Amino acid sequence: MSNRAGAAGGSALYSLGIFGAWVWFFQQATTFWDYLLAVIQGLFWPAWMVYDLFRALAG
Repeated sequence: MSNRAGAAGGSALYSLGIFGAWVWFFQQATTFWDYLLAVIQGLFWPAWMVYDLFRALAG
């Protein structure tokens, strides 16, 4: 028997983060390409956030 409740909770939290990022980036978009970039940024926002955090810590 395995416990998968933690994994399900993490997925739900990540999904809420994606939707929140989409709302944020869509509000700032003005052109078609901005909206397309908003979709990509919404999916990969954690990677950008960690990259910027490490860049700030290193510099």
